[in-house]
Amino acid sequence: MTFWDKLPKPFLALAPMEDVTDVVFRLTVARAACPDVFFTEFMNVSGFCHEQGRESVARRLVFSPTEQPIVAQIWGNNPENFAQTAIEIAKMGFAGIDINMGCPDKKVVKSGGGSALILEPELAKEIIAATKTAGLPTSVKTRLGYSKVDEWRPWLTTLLEQNLVGLAIHLRTKKEMSKVLAHRELIGEIAQLRDQIAPNTKLTINGDITDRAHAMKLHEEFPSVDGFMIGRGVFANPFCFEDGPRSHSREELFELLNYHLDLFDKYEKPKFEPLKRFLKIYVKDFPGSADLRAKLFECKNTDEVRALIN
Repeated sequence: MTFWDKLPKPFLALAPMEDVTDVVFRLTVARAACPDVFFTEFMNVSGFCHEQGRESVARRLVFSPTEQPIVAQIWGNNPENFAQTAIEIAKMGFAGIDINMGCPDKKVVKSGGGSALILEPELAKEIIAATKTAGLPTSVKTRLGYSKVDEWRPWLTTLLEQNLVGLAIHLRTKKEMSKVLAHRELIGEIAQLRDQIAPNTKLTINGDITDRAHAMKLHEEFPSVDGFMIGRGVFANPFCFEDGPRSHSREELFELLNYHLDLFDKYEKPKFEPLKRFLKIYVKDFPGSADLRAKLFECKNTDEVRALIN
């Protein structure tokens, strides 16, 4: 039995997002309303396995003991690197490993990782087998296909045949990015395929899910789905994992932003500029919010942000 078997049904997860879901943001979201399982932002196994780049990429695996269960998400295209990385991750105290086979980023795809593996099913199988040798529960996050939606059945069949503990599916293709609505019409058929091939594999759905209430409504329609991931929805509502939607005051949002700033300082983030992308989460929908946001974008450090909002 793994932690996956102890999760509620349906469970909710904060989707791993590049340059977003680091330890600082994960803990901020947990403070607002905690998801049932955490994922790191993805880390390149090639960089991790080479001494020269290891320190910089390993920062992506920093996590707090309060984040439990937490899964390390990794990407690449070399099975040996996956095996070596998985062994090291197992020593760090992670509850599981998730293989990114869905990222549509051009650089990732060009290097043969992420959604490029949809076009290389035999290599994908080798990578899964190599990762599993470390003994941690191994899952995969992917997309419906590379360029066409109807690629989903053969591709997901291949993955389901690999005895994974979990399979998360973003309901779009690599080509579609996030430019179209998620293909929710396929959830029922995907669940049926999982039930036929790998009934013990936890099925997670990702794409255009806004909050816990929305996930629960989808679960009523598709009760065999085990879990749901919320990605961009957290930017619209950092309290998206709470039970029952409710409105939150400006003071509550500013309190959460202050907590975010404190964590940013605690974990000594190397660059301040990336923090600015999160300001729109907290400063919106009240009189003067646009002007305040403009002033915040001129700040150069967390103290200047605090001075403005306090």
